[in-house]
Amino acid sequence: MLIGSDAIERLKSSRVAVFGLGGVGGHVVEALARSGIGTLDIVDGDVVDESNINRQIIATTETVGMAKVDAFEERIRLINPDAVVNKHHLFYLPSKDSSCDSNREPASTEGSDFDFTCYDYVVDAIDTVAAKLDIIEKCTVSGTPIISAMGCGNRLDPTKLVVTDINKTEMDPLAKVMRKELRNRGIKKLKVVSSTEQPIKYDEEDEKIKQILSEESAKKRHIPGSTAFVPGAAGLIIASEVVRDLITPS
Repeated sequence: MLIGSDAIERLKSSRVAVFGLGGVGGHVVEALARSGIGTLDIVDGDVVDESNINRQIIATTETVGMAKVDAFEERIRLINPDAVVNKHHLFYLPSKDSSCDSNREPASTEGSDFDFTCYDYVVDAIDTVAAKLDIIEKCTVSGTPIISAMGCGNRLDPTKLVVTDINKTEMDPLAKVMRKELRNRGIKKLKVVSSTEQPIKYDEEDEKIKQILSEESAKKRHIPGSTAFVPGAAGLIIASEVVRDLITPS
């Protein structure tokens, strides 16, 4: 009723890759599946952890321990049994280029050997700067539309999220690093979802926070404070951008 039958057919024939199935990427996948995207490539090497339950749509007490791509494959099937789901249980790392075969399937799911010309749209929802840069660079070379999530951690207000160009972001430390690195690669523009909210500094003297930081340090990882609504809202905004771009005649 909102977009017409021709646009629905375009969504059904579209193939979208989502890199990262965390608080942001998970909501992207959920909304794209419910919007009728015909083929979804979901890429993540992680498993559902108890600490994910406060913000990740796939995380429940029943899915803890499952590979995120497996949990999302099941969820997508329940939403749209006709959807094609290509799951890639791996952590994306920069590596050599690869090519698609005649069926438009990635030649390999090892490392980052993806051919980005296979996709009608790419969503970058991962945290690692090097991997984000590699995905963006490959999409730039291939001419594949991409939207990238900037920092959503340590924030409380989802109304401060904006869709903008990377060069217009503010109050976003991740975007600042990305801007510099993209300039070094000659990439002048990038559509992003970013927060204009000043990141919140946690109380380092809080005993419970000290315990959490100690536990995360022992696991050699850093997890910022997070909520159910800021990453989720960012994911829904990204999905909206993807759908509207796909159904808008070029």
